[in-house]
Amino acid sequence: MAIIPQLLSVLGYGQKIPYGKNTAVGKYYQVNGIKLYVEEYGKGEPLLMIHGNGGDMSAFSENVPYFAQKYRVILVDSRSQGKSVDPNPKITFEQMADDFSVLLAQLHIPKAYVLGWSDGGIDAIMMAIYHPEKVIAFAATGANVTPDAGSYADPKGWDGGKKYYEENKNRIWKTAKEKNQWKMFMLDWEQPNLTAADLHKIKCPAFIIAGDHDVISDSHTRYMAQNIKGSKLWIVKNSGHGTLIEHAAEFNKKVDDFFMKK
Repeated sequence: MAIIPQLLSVLGYGQKIPYGKNTAVGKYYQVNGIKLYVEEYGKGEPLLMIHGNGGDMSAFSENVPYFAQKYRVILVDSRSQGKSVDPNPKITFEQMADDFSVLLAQLHIPKAYVLGWSDGGIDAIMMAIYHPEKVIAFAATGANVTPDAGSYADPKGWDGGKKYYEENKNRIWKTAKEKNQWKMFMLDWEQPNLTAADLHKIKCPAFIIAGDHDVISDSHTRYMAQNIKGSKLWIVKNSGHGTLIEHAAEFNKKVDDFFMKK
């Protein structure tokens, strides 16, 4: 699901860190034929944070200062988003999960905690299924596992996407930006396609989160939790899709507590 937050985070001493634009720590890594842009903060157990569709690592501006006090936080712009460019015409969640697995290997990290928001939550789930050896535990907020009307809280959201698809499916996009935007739209329109059997493969601790007014339906979120054995479910009260921003302090503590009880 699309999220494009542009935020800055404030550390305890008041200095703003422009996550995603911090040239002092930003690096590129060659991964699966493309370059992924990465920034790291803090020391401790590794924690990979994965943003949503159309966003970038600045999505976690309200979370990094908290987690960097005790974790090695790894922020990454997913392929085709932020500063990570991918000219290929198609993109899949499996492909991105592979990217993160290779990136961890290049960073000499055997396995990590994973926090994903929206499409990033889908990536976290994909990693737990296809690269289980890389995931200590994960938290996914606002994720979905099927691309259909049943995953939407508001049917109008699905109807709007369907209308956009029908109006543009035969259009010839001219610029690189337009082509990339269509590619990212099609990612969520056609994917993911995970079954209950796929979710049953997840063995690591899983924390499934969504807002009580999320764009993802309550029933779909509960379906995911019910099919991941031993998972923990949290429906955040008075929250929309941006649980990690709207309720940052509570979110940070609960996710941290979950990781520590793995």
